[in-house]
This record gives sequence, C-alpha cells and structure tokens, in this order.
Amino acid sequence: MTLPALTTRPRYTWWAAALFSVCVLPAVGAMPPIGQKAPDFTLRTNAGKNQKLSELRGQVVMINFWATWCPPCREEMPHLNRLYDQYRKTGFVLLGVNVDDNAQQAQDMARELQIAFPVLFDTTKQVSRRYDVDAMPSTVIVDRDGKVRYIFRGYRPGTEQRYDAAIREMIKQ
Repeated sequence: MTLPALTTRPRYTWWAAALFSVCVLPAVGAMPPIGQKAPDFTLRTNAGKNQKLSELRGQVVMINFWATWCPPCREEMPHLNRLYDQYRKTGFVLLGVNVDDNAQQAQDMARELQIAFPVLFDTTKQVSRRYDVDAMPSTVIVDRDGKVRYIFRGYRPGTEQRYDAAIREMIKQ
C-alpha cells in the first residue's frame, strides 16, 4: 500500500507572511543605542494633555510602540496592564505610543482593552522615526537617568517575563 505524500510546507498568502514579518519577527534597525540618552519627545495623551519624556526623569520608563492593526500588540496589552499595575507605585511609568494615523481608533481599542497606562498618539510618526521603529510592537526601557537600557522588537508569548525581569532590575537601581 502506498501512502500519499505529506507536504510540510505551510500555505501562506502574501498578506499573512507580510503581517507575520512586520508584527512578530524581530527586526533589524537602528534604535537609539543601549546606554545612550533616549530621544526626548512630547506627545498628546488619551487624557488630552501633553506628555514629555524628559519630565519623567528619575523614573523607569517603558515606551511601547503599538498599532491597532497589529495582532501581537493586542495580545500583549493585558500583560502590559498587569506590569503597569504591579510596578507603577515603585517609580515605573509605562507609555503606550500608538502609531496609527487615526487617534480615535487607538482610543477605541484602549477603551475596549481597558488599558490603564497612558496612551500617547504619534499620528505624524515623528517619534517613531526618531526611535527607528520598524517592528510592531517595539518596546524601549529607559533608566532613571534617561538612558536606553533595553530594546525589545516584536512580541511572542513569554516576552512579558523578560519585561518583568528588566523592570525589576531597573527599579532596584
């Protein structure tokens, strides 16, 4: 008896492969180098006020770049909420920088997911360009002196444990 040949080659459409490479795979880019000062910026928040990064000096700051069209971004949001709730009283700030063209879509998603941390709107992509964001989500952790200490590109289940370890290390310093 002859068994039919099995194929192990997955069938992807071009859009699925593109989405996977943009949202999941780590990207190669030129984020601000680790140990260098994080580029300062000012963006409008979902609370309607401006937030300037340099005003947060003295705190550990996680900057998470995300988009509504990115499934891994949506998947990591509950983990980010948990980290924010766990560490915000210890000198930790989490800024969710949304890069959508339409801030209202981001506002709607933030409300739907009950995001507790501040959401900032980078509709012009100026901040994203300054940080050379080329993967969604991208996360930068800045120390109390305003220097980049960690960079994470993309999200996979378990990445939140790496975030947690980095945050714990930084708040002890």
